[in-house]
Amino acid sequence: MGINAEEFRQAMGAWPSGVTVITSRNGEQVHGMTVSDFSGASLEPPLALVCASKTAVTTGVIEEGKCFGVNVLRADQDALSNRFASKKEGVDRFEGVETFDGKTGAPLLSGALVNLDCRLVAVHDAGDHVLCVGEIEEAHVREGEPLLFFRGGYGRFEPAG
Repeated sequence: MGINAEEFRQAMGAWPSGVTVITSRNGEQVHGMTVSDFSGASLEPPLALVCASKTAVTTGVIEEGKCFGVNVLRADQDALSNRFASKKEGVDRFEGVETFDGKTGAPLLSGALVNLDCRLVAVHDAGDHVLCVGEIEEAHVREGEPLLFFRGGYGRFEPAG
């Protein structure tokens, strides 16, 4: 028998990560969610991987729309992270948030540290989550520091030297 969900949360909480908002579009439907389980997966072709809950609305939009945006948040964007992490029903997470459309049609957050516009190329089952793999169609990188998440709280990166 493996560890339980609480033990898993505690162990993974000790792994510091960046904070991203994953966005997607399927026709007129747009949705987004905060995710810390993101990584680059391949240089050739350029692939990104996002781990998403099977029950999340955004996951369905990604699978149906065949695209997603990865928006790496800046150190001062914890409120934006909280907005897209909210489980409240009927809330327009994009209200008042400036976006632009990527090549795939995915909405990208204008003020993010990094935007990756991805075309969905594969979905793999992973327990109560799926691994969404996307080929990166375009990238936008801006100056600044990333928002970090560690042991249930936000933090900032302090460069050495």
